[in-house]
Formats: sequence, structure tokens, C-alpha cells
Amino acid sequence: MPSLIFQSLGWPELLIILVVLALVFGVGKLADVGSVLGRSIREFRRELKEDEGEEQKDKAAKGEVEGEAEEKKS
Repeated sequence: MPSLIFQSLGWPELLIILVVLALVFGVGKLADVGSVLGRSIREFRRELKEDEGEEQKDKAAKGEVEGEAEEKKS
């Protein structure tokens, strides 16, 4: 259901929301919030990539261990 709300928002509505936020918080504070949000998103993506890399290494190491175990059985 929440996805229907965001599908109905177009450029005019987003512009109005941005103007209201600028009036409430001020342009300077809004820029600070935007930079902090961008930095947080970049850090989250970097950590996500690192976790995926570690997960692939773990799977590769586990596959090598299983492969050695199968060779010993043969």
C-alpha cells in the first residue's frame, strides 16, 4: 500500500515538498542534511560491497574445503 502513495507523487508535488522543507529548516540546514544523507548512503553502499566480497570469499573457501574433503574420500 505505501508504494501507491509514492507513485502518485510527481515533480510538482516533490517541488512543493522541497520548498516547504526549505522554509521550515532553512536552506543552509537543508544542505547540511543533504550532505550527511549522501555521505551515509555512500558509506552504506561501501559496507554492503565489502560484506558481499567477504561472503564470496567465505563461499570460495568453503568450496575449497569441501573439494579437498571429496578428494580425500576418493
